Amino acid sequence: MSDPEFLEGAPVALGGPRGLEVTRTLPSKHRRMVGAWCFLDAYGPHRLAGSPGMRVGPHPHIGLQTVSWLVAGEILHRDSLGHRQEIRPGQLNLMTAGRGISHSEETPARHGDVLQGVQLWVALPEADRAVPPAFAHHADLPVLTDGGLTATVLMGELAGAASPARCHTPLLGAEVTLAAGCRATLPLRPDFEYAALVVDGAAAVADVPVKPGPLLYLGEGRAELRLEAGPDTRLMLLGGAPFTERIVMWWNFVGRDHEEIVAARQGWENRAAGGPFGTVRGYDGPDIPAPPMPITRLVARGRTR
Repeated sequence: MSDPEFLEGAPVALGGPRGLEVTRTLPSKHRRMVGAWCFLDAYGPHRLAGSPGMRVGPHPHIGLQTVSWLVAGEILHRDSLGHRQEIRPGQLNLMTAGRGISHSEETPARHGDVLQGVQLWVALPEADRAVPPAFAHHADLPVLTDGGLTATVLMGELAGAASPARCHTPLLGAEVTLAAGCRATLPLRPDFEYAALVVDGAAAVADVPVKPGPLLYLGEGRAELRLEAGPDTRLMLLGGAPFTERIVMWWNFVGRDHEEIVAARQGWENRAAGGPFGTVRGYDGPDIPAPPMPITRLVARGRTR
């Protein structure tokens, strides 16, 4: 069992220089993945008075699943399959890009005063990364309670509670809330690697003090996880079997080599002529253009740097 390590986040403007600011902890400088989780943005709480909130225009994805989870507020999802779905706290939006999809995300016209949540990506394994695109909304997820602990299982299984969301690799994603002063222990799988992100409050996670901001990487080999809250606390627990495939992750694409990324970018830039990404209808703004390709070739890399 390895010692826990902090993965510090970087500020990013979502959707462009004037976009909503998020903190990105995956991929990090030293670690790209936790299980198949390859991307993690946390945002808020943002006060929306006088602000448009989230405005992320249509953009493409391949080779991954997007996992949208809210703590406060509302987001309206539209995609090229024709889905239009609002998501609220306690609900899961799961989009499987597979061989290609595009979508937009925005704060709806009628909304609350605060927006807070996380956006995650799951890399699809070789056997499934070209599946047909799909979208699912799960409003009813399993919830575990134990004294002052409540755990909602977004993806995978925890302590016998299994999410209905479809996973393509052994995986866990859960939101855990702890009442002030709560002490609890969660069972873990020793063959998984895990990480925890405190969203609100402060807690000792595996005896390590954690506050909102960095992602605490817990490694493999743990059969249980000790948690102790200071104030009321909310955290995200991520885990999964170590993802052994090497991937290329560039912009909104997860592929396996440089040529695949080039082809995906061209498909998005030439979408007027057709292609795998389709059209998002109903968003009242421009599509997001692909950035220029880097001057050097993209190289597939493993889960650590």
